[in-house]
Amino acid sequence: MSLEDTELTIGGTSFKGVYIAILLSLATTIGGGVWTASSLYSRLETAESRYIPDILPLEERTVADKQELLGEIQLIKQALEDNNVSQLQGKLAALGVNLETIIAQQQTLLLLSEEVNDLEKEIETMKATVTTAQIVTEKVVGFDGKVTAMNREINDLWSAMDFLSENPLK
Repeated sequence: MSLEDTELTIGGTSFKGVYIAILLSLATTIGGGVWTASSLYSRLETAESRYIPDILPLEERTVADKQELLGEIQLIKQALEDNNVSQLQGKLAALGVNLETIIAQQQTLLLLSEEVNDLEKEIETMKATVTTAQIVTEKVVGFDGKVTAMNREINDLWSAMDFLSENPLK
């Protein structure tokens, strides 16, 4: 059975197969359009039902927030001026120069520290030498007394010999 041979009789009117196909496609197109319009209408109703707040209080609040922010910015500017931040660059440069000077002085002190250590070693060596010299001096002091006593004895002996040589029998 083909579409051309098909025939439908409704209420005394007969419809051929081609007309049925055209009528069916037209009916589905109209049904799809109705369904799309219904869906669109439903979405519009949903959008309208949502609450849209009044934006005037928001504008007033925005202006108040802006004024508050401007006030805080003024406070920050005043604090920066009070703390003399503009001269901070110069102070930081001076501080950098001072730190460089301190580093140079510290290097000099480290060199001096090494020299002081060397001098301390030399002083310890000198202390040992001085101690040895003191011991020798103490021995020399005792020796000096002995030498003085010997010189006196020698002089007394020479005096006795001179006396004996001048007057051998007297």
